[in-house]
Amino acid sequence: MTASSNTDALHGLLQSVFGFADFRANQEAVCRAAIAGRDLLLVMPTGAGKSLCYQLPAIARGGTALVISPLISLMEDQAAKLTARGLRVGRIHSGLERGAARETCVGYLRGDLQFLFIAPERLRVPGFPEMLAKRQLALVAIDEAHCISQWGHDFRPDYRMLGQYLPGLRGASDAPAPVVALTATATPTVQADIVEQLGMVKPLQFIHGFRRKNLAIEVVELSIPERAGVICRLLADSARRPAIVYATSRKQAESLAEALSHVVPAAAYHAGLDAETRDRVQRAFQAGELEAVVATIAFGMGIDKADIRTVIHAGLPATLEGYYQEIGRAGRDGALSRTYLMHSYADQRTHDFFLNRDYPPVAHLNKVFAALGEEPRPVEELRSASDLGDEEFDKALEKLEIHGGARVDFGGNVTRGAAGWKKGYTTQAQYRAEQFEKVLRFVSSNECRMAELVRHFGDVADASHACGICDICDPAGAVLRQFRRVTTAERATVQSMVDELRPTSYLAAGTLQRRLELSNRDEFDALLDAMVRAGLIEIEEAEFEKDGEVRRYRKVSLTDAGLEVRPATPLPLLVSDGIADAFDAGGRPQRKQKKPKAAARKSANNETPLPPLDSAAEALAERLKHWRAAEAKQRGVPAYMVLHDRTLQAVALARPANPAQLLGIDGIGPAKADRYGEEILKLCGKTSAE
Repeated sequence: MTASSNTDALHGLLQSVFGFADFRANQEAVCRAAIAGRDLLLVMPTGAGKSLCYQLPAIARGGTALVISPLISLMEDQAAKLTARGLRVGRIHSGLERGAARETCVGYLRGDLQFLFIAPERLRVPGFPEMLAKRQLALVAIDEAHCISQWGHDFRPDYRMLGQYLPGLRGASDAPAPVVALTATATPTVQADIVEQLGMVKPLQFIHGFRRKNLAIEVVELSIPERAGVICRLLADSARRPAIVYATSRKQAESLAEALSHVVPAAAYHAGLDAETRDRVQRAFQAGELEAVVATIAFGMGIDKADIRTVIHAGLPATLEGYYQEIGRAGRDGALSRTYLMHSYADQRTHDFFLNRDYPPVAHLNKVFAALGEEPRPVEELRSASDLGDEEFDKALEKLEIHGGARVDFGGNVTRGAAGWKKGYTTQAQYRAEQFEKVLRFVSSNECRMAELVRHFGDVADASHACGICDICDPAGAVLRQFRRVTTAERATVQSMVDELRPTSYLAAGTLQRRLELSNRDEFDALLDAMVRAGLIEIEEAEFEKDGEVRRYRKVSLTDAGLEVRPATPLPLLVSDGIADAFDAGGRPQRKQKKPKAAARKSANNETPLPPLDSAAEALAERLKHWRAAEAKQRGVPAYMVLHDRTLQAVALARPANPAQLLGIDGIGPAKADRYGEEILKLCGKTSAE
């Protein structure tokens, strides 16, 4: 068959089966590689048409395609669409009755199915992989493939084990079924891990643009109590709906949904709801009966709703990968859509709690590992015998299994694994903490929001292009985050900054502030931000060491445009001026509210001021600061990520003598105690002895 007839045949299938006149960007090359039997990794943005890239090759190759998917809602949605196109589809997951699953297996063995969808944990059922291996598969598609990587934002232990089953599922060694791994969100590190864990053979990698040109991103600092009212005001405008609001907890999802339901048809969605309720909410949102869903991270992967206009994060996400995937659910129809990320210092404390919960102390894992042996023991028996709480035990066992320290069979029996689990676990726990630090840097950055996300995923070349529509690129067009033009006095201050910077390559921000005799740090920083947005200055994070302590500062330098600024130069600078607290009938911001001062923010967080330090506590605080600076330098993070100033002072006041006392201090959770506790207690003991 000629190349021309091959092309005609492929386009014929595209039109006759899927009803599309032509491929979207990048789809055809991926389809041809899969049809040719090549293993491949496809990273393509949400809404770009990844599913077609395994579905069309599967039909063209004939036989049955095995599709491994992490969520029941996701596989049900895709199975329903393929069935509606007249294709023969089966699925097996925990939401189906046994009789239906058996019938699907019979149909598979008869060769009746073109697609079989399964959840990854089904491969742990004794005899199930062997049943699948009785037929030669057309291909194996692994959807949401980032779930296989321990460096991915949505790691699933059952996905990690896929690699051990794939050789048997692929079939004949002379012409094995190709593996097609698909995801919308994977950094270069995650991409490499997917290929390695799946044992892909000389895979082709199709990594296509992470940029979403129609998403306008806004990031606003907003206290937690204020968020419900702001979200209700935003979504009262029908032009901003349908909408998804992402909450950081089930409790927050319920309370926000309750508040929002008085304004628009809305409901909560989270893992604490029963399957029937979750399914009802999802179907209602898909059908347009609900205009907003307030959800945890569990919602959205199974949703193919093209007209979502708004995605709101009512708190900081844990990773930029997860954030990117979630905002990607807006504007899949190509129309302009907006996303809002709300944050405050309180969100950091919430994430500290979740990190401590999800990555328990190594001591907990050691206890469970010590209880394991070569002979299988039921999980229930081990849990009952442990002095850990049920949740603590289950989390420790889960981490041990992930890192090879325990083996759990499908029947729930556990045996001891390899002894080298500790290094992998501690590395992953530190990696998770670093991912959140990247989120903190994202919200405080003055760079184009989309460009920064694109750079995070490794596309440095594309990151040089600003999006033009985010709150950094187009402050005047922002909806929630409000800006105003600089006053005459501020314009004079900006000119003075330029004059101070012109003779030198750079100045430290603190030095510049002192030279200009500006006492208000917030107002000074606001002008710096305005100058960055206008392209007049660049700010670089830097550090130096003095008296054994690492000190961080900001280097401020003029750009070429800044060097040209003179008193007569027109400068339409815009300064951040809080958030809109009301909108007119057209949905435009009506008036502004000032950002609360630091003292007011502390009051809102209900933080009681600490008592003054005595001389002994002052001495200990100094020792702790020196240690913190060295630790921060070694880890390459800001000092506050090791210990916040308030926590450091609380330690100095309490002078803990043992781990229990240390854990009793606000801001010290199990993860921090496990990582830094020994050093902190040594410092406290040294001070006490002196």
